[in-house]
Amino acid sequence: MVSKVIYTGDLRTEATHLKSGIKLITDAPLDNQGKGEAFSPTDLMSTSLGTCMLTIMGIAARTHHIFMDGTTVEVKKIMAENPRRISEIHTLLQIPDNSLTDKQKAILENAATTCPVMLSLHPDIKKVITFNYLK
Repeated sequence: MVSKVIYTGDLRTEATHLKSGIKLITDAPLDNQGKGEAFSPTDLMSTSLGTCMLTIMGIAARTHHIFMDGTTVEVKKIMAENPRRISEIHTLLQIPDNSLTDKQKAILENAATTCPVMLSLHPDIKKVITFNYLK
């Protein structure tokens, strides 16, 4: 098992990563009866895409000796109704250029777009991915 999740009441959960003991809290969002004081479950799902993209890019960068420290990803999710679900996830990756070659950029972009979370998302979810190489 990866985690144990407890419903603590008032639309809040506490999840514990079993190997490390690290905990995180979720709240229902303000637009769905919650307090919005922590990530919502759908926030975590969309954020998981961003963290997965960076992790797999990091593996590719290590393998190909590409420096990408300082790379960030901003994640935006768009919800749909009836049924309530994530309809779009937008990611903006800000990558320090560090004189990257076109081949190195392609390696990083391929890693990001083929990460396990990306490949696990339902095909009906629109994914908008923007790579911005900073000078």
